Amino acid sequence: MLGGMASALAQNWHIWFVSIVLVVAAVIDGRELKVPNWITFPLVISGWIYSAVFFGWAGLAWSLVGTGVGLALLLPAYAIGGMGAGDVKLLAGVGAWVWGTVTFYAFCVSAIVGGLIAVAMILYQRKWQHHGGQFRAILTEILVIRDPNRLSAMAADRKSTMMLLPYGIPIAIGTIAYFAFTGMLT
Repeated sequence: MLGGMASALAQNWHIWFVSIVLVVAAVIDGRELKVPNWITFPLVISGWIYSAVFFGWAGLAWSLVGTGVGLALLLPAYAIGGMGAGDVKLLAGVGAWVWGTVTFYAFCVSAIVGGLIAVAMILYQRKWQHHGGQFRAILTEILVIRDPNRLSAMAADRKSTMMLLPYGIPIAIGTIAYFAFTGMLT
């Protein structure tokens, strides 16, 4: 039994590594509302190196695609001021290690987790009307204005009245949950 666990760990060490980095990033993001570059850049670069060493040029290509998927999924929210650059780079780092498809599905679970946490935060603070109004205003602005620069400026003006969700936490919970659900952590 122990031999089987050691074999599985040896086979999936990279998933455990990414999971540990995600937990560290989530803790820091929860405390400082920022995922620092000293976590994100090494995560991305080490993912490229891992993929190239273990899977050759094809692995590096898939790692670059995964990085691009991670960036593409969160860059729109960053562009309009909806999240920090560290969150975007964190998901790009996940993509560098686990490539595009897994990154996409982990993002989907993370988005659900983020939505649930946001609703729980709003309910806990009993500010449903305030944040509901802000949500409708933001959605209307996105649909009507469509200029990322103007949307970003409007988000910056509104930031002091908004409840902030350190998105590294949903990324960590959602990604690790996806890893566990799909058996990648065994």
